[in-house]
Amino acid sequence: MTDTFSASDTLLKEYETNGFAILRGVVDPALIEECHAHVAWLGRKYPDLRPEEYHHPLMRNDAFWVRMVSDSRLVDIAERFLGPDVACFTAHYVCKPPYDGRPVLWHQDGAYWKLTPMEALTVWLAVDHSNRGNGCLRMIPGSHVLPIHPPVSRTDVPNMLFSEAKDDLVAEWAAKAGVVEIELEPGDVSIHHPNLLHYSEPNTSADRRCGLDIGYMAASTSISNEGLYMDPLLVRGNPVPGVNSYRSWPRWNADETVPFRGDAEWDARAAAADLRSGARTGDRAETPLQVTHRMVARLQEGTVTR
Repeated sequence: MTDTFSASDTLLKEYETNGFAILRGVVDPALIEECHAHVAWLGRKYPDLRPEEYHHPLMRNDAFWVRMVSDSRLVDIAERFLGPDVACFTAHYVCKPPYDGRPVLWHQDGAYWKLTPMEALTVWLAVDHSNRGNGCLRMIPGSHVLPIHPPVSRTDVPNMLFSEAKDDLVAEWAAKAGVVEIELEPGDVSIHHPNLLHYSEPNTSADRRCGLDIGYMAASTSISNEGLYMDPLLVRGNPVPGVNSYRSWPRWNADETVPFRGDAEWDARAAAADLRSGARTGDRAETPLQVTHRMVARLQEGTVTR
């Protein structure tokens, strides 16, 4: 493992104390520009989806998306907290358009994941500037010590998850620990614990706010959400026998992704990853868009953890 960040002991202590931490300048500007091109391409490919709905099922055949979640700098961070064998089970562009970007109400990420054990980490890569004006993340420090609380339905106002954590829980913790705004520049990364209470406000500004929200887990953790989370991708190390089946890394296809630096060598890298994980292609009867629509419907129903 290469060390993406220098003050690793400080970072670990900050994460252990607060349940979150910030890493500056992790991803280079050229790759962020490729992310911008990718998000624009997703908008053309899926014009009927709101940009907040670029959920992980769309990643299935998309080589650039997998290139991002397997980026060594991001996986280095995950390895620091999860150990040498790391899988990616979700990655979602949370892309709030100008003026009407939807909020993500108070929640714990782990309340939507059926992971056993809950050895996971959210790595949030800023694709755009993220600040208080355009709906940056806000976190309650120390709230990661809470157990997972089931969210309650919230459909009276537009919001990305159609649910939120209980008001009294949030009010209690915000009163005693405060709320921290996570302002990021493109290429910065914030990380947080699956139990941490956090949210982001609507984007009513003239500036888009986009980030790639990646869920990594230890390869010793199993995932069992019914019909929503595909077999994970092994992004580092080796599989743990009997825990998960891993899916194949997509090959580069001009109809399924964007051009990117290194795409000529991508298929060889993907084949090597499949050999290491023992990947299978799985059932592809449904399109990525069909699975995405089902995910949005399950969020509305409150049945994501079924």
